[in-house]
Amino acid sequence: MSVPPYVPVLPTRPHAEAAYRALTPDVRRRVAPLWTLPPRPDVLPKPLAGRLAKEAGDISTAQRLGHGWLDAPFADEAEAAVLAEVLPPEWWDDRNLRPVTGPGRPGAQQVLALAAARHGGDGLGVRVRLPGDWNDRMAADVSVLLDRLPTGHPVDLFLDLATVLPDRPDAAKEALRALDTLVPLTAWRTVTVLAGGFPEAPDNFQVGVPYEAPRSDWETWHEIRHGERSYLPRLRYGDYGIHPATYVSRTPSAGDGGPSWGILRYTTARSYHLSKVPHGKQYEEANRKAARCLTGLVDFRGAQAGLGEMWLRDRSQGAVSTGAHATWNKMGNIQHMTFVAKSLDTE
Repeated sequence: MSVPPYVPVLPTRPHAEAAYRALTPDVRRRVAPLWTLPPRPDVLPKPLAGRLAKEAGDISTAQRLGHGWLDAPFADEAEAAVLAEVLPPEWWDDRNLRPVTGPGRPGAQQVLALAAARHGGDGLGVRVRLPGDWNDRMAADVSVLLDRLPTGHPVDLFLDLATVLPDRPDAAKEALRALDTLVPLTAWRTVTVLAGGFPEAPDNFQVGVPYEAPRSDWETWHEIRHGERSYLPRLRYGDYGIHPATYVSRTPSAGDGGPSWGILRYTTARSYHLSKVPHGKQYEEANRKAARCLTGLVDFRGAQAGLGEMWLRDRSQGAVSTGAHATWNKMGNIQHMTFVAKSLDTE
């Protein structure tokens, strides 16, 4: 299994799947998503099984185009039991998806991921969360997981820093402490650092007034890469796409999927840009204005850069429909993943 250099954490939602499918073949070859199932604490077992089967099936179909992982980090014991029925070890056969588990997970979730990994023999993802300071006791829990696999079984490490904004100046230092302990535990096939740097919308967010935030996750990764460790050259980069890291942990809405307004997002070399967009045809001029906030950026890459930029250009001119949350999220992720994947080529 040849693993691409970029690992975006994507929710198992239609807009993320559509964005991955829409990537050009050259970009898609550089992207290996870590698909993440959301929590559904209040759904009864039978409807839950149906939803899980559909989402996993849709992601599996999309993932025929390349390799990726499927994780259920928020599953409690009850949901893990349903997952074990929906995604038994045989389900993973001949699919380009690998199971994921991690320390501190419910026993049932660890059991199903380990069983699938042992059955297929193609690998297991171990996702270690580090939302704050590193604790060496976590390494002992990871060792216990690794001991439950056959000797030599391929394993991929995901060090998940979760939200990394300017208020976490020590994130890189803590990540290096964790990696110094985790990397020697086994012959990891790949090592990826994940972090989410896209901010939440500010409280005073207004149409026509773009919001800019630094790419703290990208800066943290570079700080890690510049550490004096022999394993760092093979480190892979991961983020949470165009959403805050908390987005994947939100239970999907049963309604229309969001408020009466949304966000157009754009990624440049050093910044994330957010532009508020109202929902509805009656706000046509405001919608164009929201798109122009991004196409007018000095660092806007132009419509030739990709489908995401082309859509923003057309939206700013009123050449395409207003769209809704699914469209805004899809196009935002297309431009973001395309830009990040190509940026990594120069690292």
